Amino acid sequence: MKTVSSTTLGLAAALALAFALLWPSGEARAQTPSTAVKLAPINPIAHRTRPHLDHSAYFKEDIKEPQAVTAKCLTCHKDAAKEVMKTPHWTWLSGDVERGGKTVRTGKSNLMNNFCISVSGNWASCTKCHAGYGWTDANFDFKKEQNVDCLVCHDGSGSYTKDKGGLPGKKVNLAAVARSVRAPYRENCGICHFNGGGGMGVKHGDLDDSLLNASEEVDVHMGKLNFQCIDCHQTHNHVVPGKVNATYTNKTPAKRFDCVDCHKTTPHADGQLNQHVARVACQTCHIPAFARKYPTKMDWDWSKAGDATRKDNAHEYLKIKGEFKYDEDVRPEYAWYNGRMDRYIMGDKLTSTDQAMNQPLGNRKDLTAKIWPFKVHRAKQIFDPINKILIPPITSGEGGFWTKFDWAFAAKKGAEVAGLPYSGQYDFTQTHMFWPITHMTAPKKEALTCLNCHGKEGRLDWKALGYDHDPVGGKNSHAK
Repeated sequence: MKTVSSTTLGLAAALALAFALLWPSGEARAQTPSTAVKLAPINPIAHRTRPHLDHSAYFKEDIKEPQAVTAKCLTCHKDAAKEVMKTPHWTWLSGDVERGGKTVRTGKSNLMNNFCISVSGNWASCTKCHAGYGWTDANFDFKKEQNVDCLVCHDGSGSYTKDKGGLPGKKVNLAAVARSVRAPYRENCGICHFNGGGGMGVKHGDLDDSLLNASEEVDVHMGKLNFQCIDCHQTHNHVVPGKVNATYTNKTPAKRFDCVDCHKTTPHADGQLNQHVARVACQTCHIPAFARKYPTKMDWDWSKAGDATRKDNAHEYLKIKGEFKYDEDVRPEYAWYNGRMDRYIMGDKLTSTDQAMNQPLGNRKDLTAKIWPFKVHRAKQIFDPINKILIPPITSGEGGFWTKFDWAFAAKKGAEVAGLPYSGQYDFTQTHMFWPITHMTAPKKEALTCLNCHGKEGRLDWKALGYDHDPVGGKNSHAK
């Protein structure tokens, strides 16, 4: 007969206590055995082929204007443009916030971040990643169906590029690209999502070119199982679900999915681990690090921009953008998250000397919240110290900082375009921004174990998560 050591029993008891303490005090939770029936995950691409129609017969003639491609597409796919025009890929509005008793729609088109700061006044450069043609100023016609860009998501040639205003690059052979169309692959999504914030790996710590031909070590789903983005982000009527960093009130339904859609709620053979699923996001244990192959930008200091004496280096300093810090194989930061975020919107008063551009909502007492991993990007960006608001400066736009290197002008013009007050004075303030980590799932052998979170060397900041101490070790245990 096998015997169980006191150490093993002690650890099991401690973990049971730890999980109990994940729940608000005073709530009774059902106990589960230390072993459980493990449900095999559903592979969404098993035994499946994607139907494909060779479109070469439909685009035999040379095509001069991109709108002509869209017009041709719409002769068969009659509702496609109407569907796209209802989505955030077209409107750049993906959530909402409450301000002054009113619901304000929010998204890339009217929010601020701490990367390139704002689309406002910088439309032509930012809209290289818009799923449309010709958005160069505030007067873009969002109702014109022929301005929808079908090729950016459906190019199968690998030769399609986007330029200012979302227009195709000058060397693009539109007819050749149109003949190649297919279902979206990783490279279609990646052309924008891997390069958000002004370059590869700048914005997202878990989305970069390493996923194009990913190894199993970089991402199990893409490397081992050959998932395409749309195998998880299953799209219907051109609505792509899965956005997790938008701000929502109950008035905007979120189109999302979860790991348990495939892995179910009891994915482990160990019942103690299955208990954690209720309060700990799968990503917390299964994505122990992001930027696993290529570095990601972690810090951006705009106040250092404009120094002609410094040599440009894409990962350290650029005259037009300032000073950067990159890192790779980065350990995430952790916070409670219920799927909603608070958000700084244009005109909000600053509430801190280190302003949160967004803030995950949820806490230990919120039973809808889980402990999630995040990339937290920190920056120093321009603000009005008298009005105490952040300023969306003109950077790439006409007369912007990238050409004049004049912060006073960039701030004044940016405030004017955005309809914000400006005192005539500017300075720079610290900000930080949370980006949920959901890609770069590591192989099973690299998933976090008990001691990676609990114990003296544990990675979790228990005090920040609402605890007095590590719940495994007791009141005298280590707590950061």
